[in-house]
Amino acid sequence: MTSKTASLLLSALLVSGTSTLYLSPAFAAAPVPTPTVTGLPDFTDVIDKVGPAVVNIRTTERVSARGGAPGEEEMQEFLRRFFGGQMPPRGGRRGPPQAEEEREVQRGVGSGFIISGDGYVLTNAHVVEGADEVTVTLSDRREFKAKVLGADRRSDVALLKLTATNLPYLRTGDSSKIRVGEWVLAIGSPFGLENTVTAGIISAKSRDTGEYLPLIQSDVAVNPGNSGGPLINMRGEVIGINSQIATLSGAYNGISFAVPIDEVTRVSEQLKTTGKVTRGRIGVQISEVTRDVAESLGLGQARGAEVSMVEAGGPAEKGGIKVGDIILQFNKQPIETTRDLPRLVGAAKVGSRASVTVWRRGTQLEVPVTIVELQDEKSTPGKPTPKKPAPGAAANALGLNLSVIPQADRRELGVEGGLLVEAATGAAASAGIQPGDLLLQWNNTPLTSVEQFTGLLAKHDKSKSVALLVQREGTTQFLTIKPRP
Repeated sequence: MTSKTASLLLSALLVSGTSTLYLSPAFAAAPVPTPTVTGLPDFTDVIDKVGPAVVNIRTTERVSARGGAPGEEEMQEFLRRFFGGQMPPRGGRRGPPQAEEEREVQRGVGSGFIISGDGYVLTNAHVVEGADEVTVTLSDRREFKAKVLGADRRSDVALLKLTATNLPYLRTGDSSKIRVGEWVLAIGSPFGLENTVTAGIISAKSRDTGEYLPLIQSDVAVNPGNSGGPLINMRGEVIGINSQIATLSGAYNGISFAVPIDEVTRVSEQLKTTGKVTRGRIGVQISEVTRDVAESLGLGQARGAEVSMVEAGGPAEKGGIKVGDIILQFNKQPIETTRDLPRLVGAAKVGSRASVTVWRRGTQLEVPVTIVELQDEKSTPGKPTPKKPAPGAAANALGLNLSVIPQADRRELGVEGGLLVEAATGAAASAGIQPGDLLLQWNNTPLTSVEQFTGLLAKHDKSKSVALLVQREGTTQFLTIKPRP
């Protein structure tokens, strides 16, 4: 194309009112496509389809109370507290003490949804917790007494059973395929207002608010009474159970959370079969791997879960996992953050053998571990630390006074080597190191003597941080320190 032809073409574009000038790739990069919003969605068909399978749940509890006129018990308590007296029985005479009797008290109102025509219902565990009787009401006003087959507090999922057939029920979707920004609906009984529908979008996926729960965050209006109701996509599929809200007032503040339906399905299948949920464990405590720690250990990027404590006699110790290891994979599945490991281990079959990939002192290792059942949490006492010895030499460039741990104390503490912190000032104190701490490792190098530590410090690039593996009362973690000039 000649320069004259190009000039004529440009003039024609400008005269015709076209505002877009197309240039070759050599002159301009291709623009990012902009999605076109055609209008707001119509929810009516979805609601007509799924509404009949959403239920209201009322729970009652039997409590003991003395017989008497309504309000008499409250009046007796008022007189006792403020006047030290007691209201006489009607007629002015004291009768014999009346026997206690049981009465039903309503505990609360929640929501749920039917997942099969033969009467299986899903809701939150906290909706039915402590209830002696559960009543389920359908949108057509039919009522059923429900049996609680099982409830799992960790996932906040409960499975109920109604004695009925040919009930309307909801299809489940795939919560692993949800996308941030897609429209979702919630149906439930906020404040007891049955079959209330609210709409919004998915705000975030895998929101970490619990050890085993990567929750779905949305801006759908959820209030007390919505608990246990379904979160539904535009295809009419359940993708989660509405479970929590983030609030300053106790009511909706724009953020609500739902348990992903994939997790719900896994839990409900166990509840249906055994009435409880079995999870695996390997016997470690873990902490987050920071960017500074990752760089100091040669990991490159912050990933994995740092092993801060190994349970004595537990599966991890028997398999060979050590304090200070960075767990990178569990059964070949990557551990990007600490929240990934408990979920993968919890889902593993009890008694199975798992392969754990760890980063230890600059080397990647495969460690076999046998999964055992997770029991109720019990506090684990910390191991004693040796008595603080007399201060030694002047503090080094990190602000540390150190001494070797006596052999007898090493056996008691369960460590192979390490140094005792006699005093911590300057950079060490700012990093959180305290007198009485044990230093087990410098980056990827185990510590064995004060002279070795001094040599490592002398060779260290003062512009870079160092990761020290610190043990305190049985718990271990890496702390990063940058030497001060």
